[in-house]
Amino acid sequence: MLSSLVADRVRHRVQRVGALVARTGLTPNQLTLVGLLLNAAVGAVIGSGELQWGGALLLVAGAFDMLDGAVARATGKVTRFGGVLDSVLDRYSEALVLGGLLAWFVRSDAGSVPVLLCYAAIVGSLLVSYVRARAEGAGIALTQGFFARPERVVVLALGLLLDRPLVVLWLLAVATNLTVLQRLWLVYRATRG
Repeated sequence: MLSSLVADRVRHRVQRVGALVARTGLTPNQLTLVGLLLNAAVGAVIGSGELQWGGALLLVAGAFDMLDGAVARATGKVTRFGGVLDSVLDRYSEALVLGGLLAWFVRSDAGSVPVLLCYAAIVGSLLVSYVRARAEGAGIALTQGFFARPERVVVLALGLLLDRPLVVLWLLAVATNLTVLQRLWLVYRATRG
């Protein structure tokens, strides 16, 4: 109940900010592309070893990622292509950020465990969204999942800010893949009825 109330307040504020950003003349698809570029920069900062700066910038880029949809709704420019573009570029954004962390681990000669955890986190992150897309393609609305993209962005940012990249990678690697299994279970239950 409390999380629903908080989510509603955040959504309302994002909508208001989206209406303000819409006045700049930027289209939702342009904002989506800018979001990708911001996340690429975050990945580069993390890859250079500036983990705490990367965490702070990730929070900015994550907040920016919500604006494209808010501007689309505020301007009445919600399109199917825009939704697909946003989803695809969000996956690239996540891969770029985690790829930056992967590059840093490889450069710092941290061993194989962090590299494998980065791989597992990237795969899990991609599959969380893939299961949802496949379910929706099969006519099953699937919004549940305890570790969706906003949670992943916040957890990764906090882990970087606290200089605990290995801890947060373990969490991401396990939680994303558990979310995939959770969503598969939900699809299975929905198709049994």
